[in-house]
Amino acid sequence: MKAKFLIPLLLFVVLVGFLAVGLNRDPHEVPSPLINKPAPAFEIAQLAHVNKTFSPASMKGQVWILNVWASWCVACREEHPVLVELGKSGQAPLIGLDYKDKREDALAMLERQGNPYLLSAFDADGRVGINYGVYGVPETYVIDQSGIIRFKHIGPITLEILNQKIYPLLAELKKS
Repeated sequence: MKAKFLIPLLLFVVLVGFLAVGLNRDPHEVPSPLINKPAPAFEIAQLAHVNKTFSPASMKGQVWILNVWASWCVACREEHPVLVELGKSGQAPLIGLDYKDKREDALAMLERQGNPYLLSAFDADGRVGINYGVYGVPETYVIDQSGIIRFKHIGPITLEILNQKIYPLLAELKKS
């Protein structure tokens, strides 16, 4: 008779354990299989200059940041002032990847709110985003001099994340 109640109790304890672990994790730090792997290669048109392209290969030798954004994204507008600060800081080149957007809407947003990016690549169909494992925008990647992804953040970048994670990582990567 005791074994009859012991099995459901044991299953309940295991379930509570899984829930407790899940609730203590930061949802913005989703493990990415791309961390410590080469950034996926691509070459696509720039947002502002249709006849010019951008490729991560052009950033080799530099520590840089890739920020995936879109004009239709509310969270992207929320993080935009922080990106403007990051762009002004000169800590690392900030490249935008305008994801599944309309070119005119994206350009209008940057005109209204300021353009923090050295340049933005235009990923109209989302293929580049798929290769980077984009769950949704905004997402931010720190890529080292060798083209290896060293950090991924899902969701808006805040000043806290910038100061506690990104700036220290940039400093560390520039030393090596």
